[in-house]
Amino acid sequence: MKIIILGAGQVGTSMGEILSREDNDVTLVDIDSEKLAGLQDRLDIRTVTGAASHPSVLERAGVEDADLILAVTDQDEVNMASCQIAHSLFNTPKKIARIRSSEYLSHPGIFTDNAIPIDVIISPEHIVTQHILHLIDYPGALQVVNFADDRIRLVGVRANADSPLIGRALKALREDLPNIDSRVAAIYRQDRAIVPDGDTLIEAGDEVFFLAAREDIQAVMSELCAVEKPGRRIMLTGAGNIGLRLAESLEQAHCHVKLVERDMARAKSVAAQLEHTVVLHGDAADEDLMRQENIENVDVFCSLTNDDEANILSAMLAKRLGAHRSMALVNRSAYVDLMSNTLVDVAISPKVATVGTLLTHVRRGDMVAVHSLRRGAAEAIELIAHGDANSSKVVGKAVRDIGLPQGTSLGAILRGEDVVIAHGETIIESEDHVILFVVDKGRIREVEQLFQVDVTFI
Repeated sequence: MKIIILGAGQVGTSMGEILSREDNDVTLVDIDSEKLAGLQDRLDIRTVTGAASHPSVLERAGVEDADLILAVTDQDEVNMASCQIAHSLFNTPKKIARIRSSEYLSHPGIFTDNAIPIDVIISPEHIVTQHILHLIDYPGALQVVNFADDRIRLVGVRANADSPLIGRALKALREDLPNIDSRVAAIYRQDRAIVPDGDTLIEAGDEVFFLAAREDIQAVMSELCAVEKPGRRIMLTGAGNIGLRLAESLEQAHCHVKLVERDMARAKSVAAQLEHTVVLHGDAADEDLMRQENIENVDVFCSLTNDDEANILSAMLAKRLGAHRSMALVNRSAYVDLMSNTLVDVAISPKVATVGTLLTHVRRGDMVAVHSLRRGAAEAIELIAHGDANSSKVVGKAVRDIGLPQGTSLGAILRGEDVVIAHGETIIESEDHVILFVVDKGRIREVEQLFQVDVTFI
């Protein structure tokens, strides 16, 4: 597939890294020639220096025969103009754009072929907001992602020393919860991936990723870590787009929300838009302010400014002063990796969340959802099995006979309205929504090929 990525920011660079490893012809466009030179030295991609919305720059990038334009610059207007030009002048088949402003997103009618022709809109703020809301709903979870129209969820938790499964084999999970079907998709022990079977022993500190029907998540979590009720007292810092969206959502959930913002004008503006949130002008790194606002009674503290260092430090301070759970928005990948085993309970990476959503629309095969896991080290994907026993490598076969790539496990199936937790003897049927956990992202292409239909048999 020939793909042109517009914008060499964090998302554009990450997409270039991933897609260039998956047998794609990738060209990255940006106005920063030095950044592009560094990327070309380490990635198998072409680079073009210039303004992403200029027709001549798009021509140099090869837009005439491109399959996909991925517009992810930091300016909504540039992304929209680029897609318009690619459509009007070059008839590019598929156009994906990152749009951040709620002003544009609240008028979806403008994104049509008769107006601004964008096939898929990605909103990082919306994606990150939903990610944080899931973490608030499931205290103790490291990551929560949805599949099959939210009927199935994959949850990552850290097994603690008091959990009932410590020192026991995974097959004991079915003994403890005989009426609940679940599947442990992967275990990470000291950053090493383990593809589990029924005899795998759980150790304290393991990161365990499991799949279950949405209504069964809490019961399975109780086997691995202490389960708590979702907190209702939330403190946020940073009244940017994410902070405002999150406060609005939490208000609708009847949470008690406080929002701290350093900029007085922004604090006043946001206070006028929120109905029940207490908006405070101040610095979340101010220990006196935190104590004055009874930080020790806060269930969840979440730092959402544009400054990684400020987010990390304020989240650590809040945790030290008594906040039950702390989260920090962290853009730099190196910082996210450093957050393990610190006072910060969860480091939230907007890049990882956004890249997963983009991959859903870029990958081959009938992909429904793609989620990046463990800071982008692994992926969970939902795709649809098509064809019959003659045209498909998977339809009509038992899971154990499919020949999944090494490090890949098939966890669950949505069949019509029914959730089926997959085991070795489960037979794949045509039109099943299949959910897989892929430890080695280098195997994604093999997974895609496995689920592609041989048209010579149709």
